[in-house]
This record gives sequence, C-alpha cells and structure tokens, in this order.
Amino acid sequence: MTHTARCGDMDWTDPPCPVARTLDLVGERWSLLIVRDAMDGARSFGDFQHRTGIARNILSDRLRRLVERGILKRQTAPSGRRQLYVLTDAGRDLFTLIVAMRQWGERHAFAPGEAHSVLVGDSGLPMAELRPTDSHGSTANVNTTAVLRED
Repeated sequence: MTHTARCGDMDWTDPPCPVARTLDLVGERWSLLIVRDAMDGARSFGDFQHRTGIARNILSDRLRRLVERGILKRQTAPSGRRQLYVLTDAGRDLFTLIVAMRQWGERHAFAPGEAHSVLVGDSGLPMAELRPTDSHGSTANVNTTAVLRED
C-alpha cells in the first residue's frame, strides 16, 4: 500500500526526480528536525519548540506546511484544549531517511570519540548500519546503480 504525501500546487525543483521531490516536501532543515522529534515522541507545539529551539513563527509555518503536505496530521488533545501533531503513514515512512542521515552524521560529522546520541532498537543495542541492496540482496552503491529516466 502506498501512502502518498499531498503535493497540491507544488512547484517542483526537478519534477521527474524522486530525490528532488522529497527535498521539496521535507528537505528544509527545520522540517526534518520536526519530523525527527515527532518520531521521538514530540506531539505539541511546545514539545517541538522546546526540543528544537526554533522561533515560534517559523515553527508555526513548518508545522502548517507539514500538515498541508500530508507528513503530519493535527489531532485534538484529550483535554480538548490544544492541538497535537502526529505522523501520518507518509511521515512514518521517513524513518529510513532519518536513520540514514543519523548514521551518515555519526560517520562524518563527529570527531573520533566525540559524544553523540545513539539510536537503539528494542534490544537496547545500536541499530545496524543501513546498506542499500539490489533486488537480489547484494549490496548496492554509487558504482553499481544507475538512474533510468522515464519519458
């Protein structure tokens, strides 16, 4: 089952490219940090602001855009007093992207031995390194893949 983000009247940077479309939808820094924090349990405006330190006006704009694009949805809190933001199926599908960015950062954005957060699974052990595979299960990389353009 495909869970499509809503695209509406988007002006695509490179219309046939899935990478460019993904960046057009969620590639802005604050948007990805909001998605990251939603995956970590943030739900309210205050949760996102506290975790990111983002200015209120920017946070409000990014939450609105993520809702419009189908990445987050609004729900009324049980108290009925405030709105909560939860990931949609399309938002949850960004998990692999967030893990890949995290692992890239662990390899390339920290000095050896520098402290950083660690993503662990249910076992309490760090996640295995993500590696793309081809349709036969062999490791795929930039030297073993090509982009085919559809007309």
